[in-house]
Amino acid sequence: WYWDDRSCDGTTMTHVRQQIREQVASTCTGLATTGSNVFQSRVYPLQDSNLPALLIYTTNEDSGTDIMGSSLVSQREVSVLIEGFVKATTNFDDTVDTICAEVETALGADRTLNNLAKFIQLTSTEISYNGEGESPVGVVRLNYAVQYRTAVNDPQTPL
Repeated sequence: WYWDDRSCDGTTMTHVRQQIREQVASTCTGLATTGSNVFQSRVYPLQDSNLPALLIYTTNEDSGTDIMGSSLVSQREVSVLIEGFVKATTNFDDTVDTICAEVETALGADRTLNNLAKFIQLTSTEISYNGEGESPVGVVRLNYAVQYRTAVNDPQTPL
């Protein structure tokens, strides 16, 4: 079984959800604390050399249908989870808060994600710490709701 994102005519088909995840990653790349340590949908453990870092996932999506003239429109809300990881022996909680400030500032400056979405909104922040290893690890989970619209028959193009 082989799967890729090409249509029958060989053109690339990129769902708006993927475009949103990629735009969030692009917006969050180059921040002062995490720099280029930004990864999408990572499933393997982070190495110490990649910390501090951000992991970005789209976790679930709610959809509804609206009729606009002769065409059907999907109104969608995708959850984007941004996880920030810090490993340090001192001030790791301050670093977690700095990561939050940098991400929130960056995404707050582009509330439509380069016109892919109607808006993006921070819905919750969860912070946890684990001191079991040689250095404590701080993890922050920033949950964002992103509302966007597509035609029912064209999930690759935002409306």
